[in-house]
Amino acid sequence: MFLSRFDSRSKLLVRSLMAGASGAHRALGVFHRQQRANPEMSLSNFMETLCQDEITSPEIGAQPLTAKPLVCLFPVLFKQNLLSFIYLVHSVLPQTSILHLLKCLSQDSHPNPWVTALGRQLERSLGTHNEEPLYTRPCSQRLKELSQRLVGFGETGGWAKCLSGQTVESESLRASGLSELGTQRKRKGSFVTLDSGDEETGHQIKRIKMDGCGGERVDAEEQSTNEVTSGRLERDAPAETPAEEQAAPDSPSHSLPEHIKVSVLQIKELLESQTEWDQSSMDVFKVLNDCDPAQMEVLCSTLSLPALPEQTLPKLCSSVLTLSLDLSYSSAATLIKSLLLEKVLSLSEPASRCLVTAATSLCSQYPRPMCHALVGPVLMEKNIGNPQAELLNRLIEGCLDSHYRLLLLQMTFKIAWSEALLSIIHSLLDSKPDLNEEVFTQFTEQLVSQGPQFTKSVKFAKMMLTVLTKYSSHVTAAHKHSLSGCLLLNETFLKKSLQAALKRITHT
Repeated sequence: MFLSRFDSRSKLLVRSLMAGASGAHRALGVFHRQQRANPEMSLSNFMETLCQDEITSPEIGAQPLTAKPLVCLFPVLFKQNLLSFIYLVHSVLPQTSILHLLKCLSQDSHPNPWVTALGRQLERSLGTHNEEPLYTRPCSQRLKELSQRLVGFGETGGWAKCLSGQTVESESLRASGLSELGTQRKRKGSFVTLDSGDEETGHQIKRIKMDGCGGERVDAEEQSTNEVTSGRLERDAPAETPAEEQAAPDSPSHSLPEHIKVSVLQIKELLESQTEWDQSSMDVFKVLNDCDPAQMEVLCSTLSLPALPEQTLPKLCSSVLTLSLDLSYSSAATLIKSLLLEKVLSLSEPASRCLVTAATSLCSQYPRPMCHALVGPVLMEKNIGNPQAELLNRLIEGCLDSHYRLLLLQMTFKIAWSEALLSIIHSLLDSKPDLNEEVFTQFTEQLVSQGPQFTKSVKFAKMMLTVLTKYSSHVTAAHKHSLSGCLLLNETFLKKSLQAALKRITHT
């Protein structure tokens, strides 16, 4: 309802910030695209509009009309995304505009603790020395109460004592479970059977330990723990349990809960089928949202995802991307590594359309896991060739925002450069990541140290030319001196162009 207050560029940012938990990241992508289209654009109009007073409808017990900054009238999720977005781009914003916005947010009649904490963190980043803690007073009080419940509060090893104290308590729980078990056996003549596996047992015991620290017990959890104990004893009792049930299964899927095991079988059947997938078939992938990182590894191994045919990848990735909830970072990284890493490293010719489609779709949705699970490991590989470099360049140019490109560029500082890697570094520089003085200095040190092995490399010369033209404003007198020595070794036809570009750089 407030979109009409904003200009066309700002409307896109507002819509992005309203788009769920990933709103800040989406807004950052919109902002970078707008910057590429118009390098002179700024966020001043956007910030000013958010700070304009807006006449609001009357509240119960208030005056008939009140005026509040427009930003206060947006939902809490928008405010959280807004402050996260500003935190990411605050280096290109005037500090006065940010402080004015924070002052407007402080006029909110119903402040949200998360919004308040994000605002204080932003103030600290701006150097305004806000000494107030990020948590609220009620939160502080609850933390103190929790700390005081710990054994040895105020001493070293408080947590360790608390947890070690639970060992005795856990044994007593097991004993009580055994006692109850004996009573049930006399009454019913059989053990209580339990379908859950060892992993669920671990979760239940962990929950009991955590509750012990808080001094609380829930009857339902006590009963559940006793049932787990009964199930474990039943599996260990030779007289009551068949021999084949005592042996640990060889399959890695043994550690998965039953409902995930069922879904794994359905997914496996789906991956092996030659028919088109309908919506009901794709719904089976919702089980991925139920997996923790360890379970995701087992699931990927059970499905043999590294050996999956490439023509199946687009359908599988499409199903993953339509999940109602985004996967966690760890789960997404595990899935990406299983699906793509082996295939990309083994490329001996340009990547197939199916592999490119799968990689770009996952990179667009999960850029950070993609950087750490696929792009980073490929960069670290010593023997990558042009097929790998070509695929990574497509991801860099089409899917990754500036801060991810900067992350990848910094990764190259830690490895030996090769001809294939030079084209990736050149692509990263062409995309103009936000280089600060420290990072640019590290990069020039790499250029100077790695340069002697590329004296006849045209790729290295072209990369140097990009540095001297697109990043001339970053070059200091010290950089210029180092780079001039590096250029003296160059033996390509671009040597004169490089020296002329370096000579044109002046310092005031």
